[in-house]
Amino acid sequence: MADFLPKPALHAACRAFIEQRMAAAALAMQAAQESANSDTKSSAGDKYETGREMATQERDRNAGQLHQARQLAAELARISPDAPCDAVRPGALVHTSLGWFYLAISAGRLVVGGQECFAVSGAAPVALALKGKRAGEAAVFNGKTVQVLAVS
Repeated sequence: MADFLPKPALHAACRAFIEQRMAAAALAMQAAQESANSDTKSSAGDKYETGREMATQERDRNAGQLHQARQLAAELARISPDAPCDAVRPGALVHTSLGWFYLAISAGRLVVGGQECFAVSGAAPVALALKGKRAGEAAVFNGKTVQVLAVS
């Protein structure tokens, strides 16, 4: 496996992705709460109630996003970036004919050391197609044959 794409660095990039999502959701929740609190009652009472309700819904939506980010953090915490893998499973770094995949969480495209890698969850279609495969084996994904070049 190439030294220029270390799993600990990918794991850290996934953690940074989660922390950014958590911070954005918390900030948006705070802004929505402040908006609801600052809305003043006017002679148009319905407008006031609608504004408060919209701010409350926005806060609740962001609370849901914060909860999802916390679930991702828990999922990532169960993966050891130092554990070697000889078959495709959660925690594996897989080099394929399609590119690099880190089976951890759905963080999407990551660039580490100038190398592109896609962080995907174990439930992602590509991960399911590759599950259990070893270096030298092939899988079919989206109707195309994908070669597994290396797994670590």
